[in-house]
Amino acid sequence: MVDVAIIAGSSSDRPVAEKAISVLEERGVSYEFVVLSAHRDPDRLDEYVRQSDCRVFITIAGLAAALPGVVAARTEKPVIGVPVSGTLLGIDALLAIVQMPPGVPVACVGVDNGANAAHLAVRILAAAGTR
Repeated sequence: MVDVAIIAGSSSDRPVAEKAISVLEERGVSYEFVVLSAHRDPDRLDEYVRQSDCRVFITIAGLAAALPGVVAARTEKPVIGVPVSGTLLGIDALLAIVQMPPGVPVACVGVDNGANAAHLAVRILAAAGTR
């Protein structure tokens, strides 16, 4: 069992994931990192989310940034979305992540701020009494 599952929508999101990984390692929080696209790998993503024994998901996505919402629609666990900068400086991804429909909550941190996503995950774990 891992505390945090970090899912990036593309391998190009790895630098943002590294920021989260650094914080989690520093805090001694277990994690795993995978690259699964909501658009290119929907079946594999669905299977991964449903079978994951993690406590918190960190999802990293740019452009349309569907990944956080898709994950949140398939789990009752907390989901943190990290928008990734792109052609519109990440504003497109930021807006996509914060505009979830009722009943599909996703916490959102700043553009490219994988570190804050990890800090938030640690606080969620602490509030749940698992840290």
